[in-house]
Amino acid sequence: MDNLPLHRSILAVDMERSTSPLRTNPIKGELRGHVYRMLDQALAHTGIGPRRRDPFEDRGDGVLALIHPDDGVPKTYLLSRLIPELARQLVDYNLSLPPDERPRRGLRLRAVVHAGEIHRDTYGYFGEALDVACRLLDARPLKKCLEAVPAPLALVVSEEIYQTIVKHAYDGISPETYQPDVRVKVAGRRRQGWVHVPTEALHLVTEDPHTFPDLDHTAA
Repeated sequence: MDNLPLHRSILAVDMERSTSPLRTNPIKGELRGHVYRMLDQALAHTGIGPRRRDPFEDRGDGVLALIHPDDGVPKTYLLSRLIPELARQLVDYNLSLPPDERPRRGLRLRAVVHAGEIHRDTYGYFGEALDVACRLLDARPLKKCLEAVPAPLALVVSEEIYQTIVKHAYDGISPETYQPDVRVKVAGRRRQGWVHVPTEALHLVTEDPHTFPDLDHTAA
């Protein structure tokens, strides 16, 4: 390959409180397994099987998924189908835990959706588009948003995704539920991120106010 760019939709997730003292290494291993399983199932629910994406790339306490351009799975599906399904799975998993296990084994995620040109070499994937996605995912306002809500998922989308997908309200997407709360700087440019909390998940979680008792938000 001549190291030419490849267009991908970029989806990455990251666990909240992955370095909490309550998370022993065996528990971290369990949670990593749950994240991979849920993400794979949410992608399959959206119509994105292994042939429509690159192999997952491990991020330690998160996962990167790069999705091929395909008319059968437009970018709208990532927001209208995949994210709600992932949030639903998180709710089901967390509610299945005994209350005293939720602080240790409860699972909450930050997620980012972006799209752009990426590169691949022997060592993995790289490029400015990935830098933007990762910087948005790690932004403090997104972490604070997840800390402030009982829902198990907070999403940030890039300016490109907001302007081309969200603001047009495709496929039932509600632009008014996305807020321009994140700003990061990448490659000398300021980038805007729009934050969204899936309301379906929020509704389910608030039915059980004890889903996440005594959360320790001191570790990201």
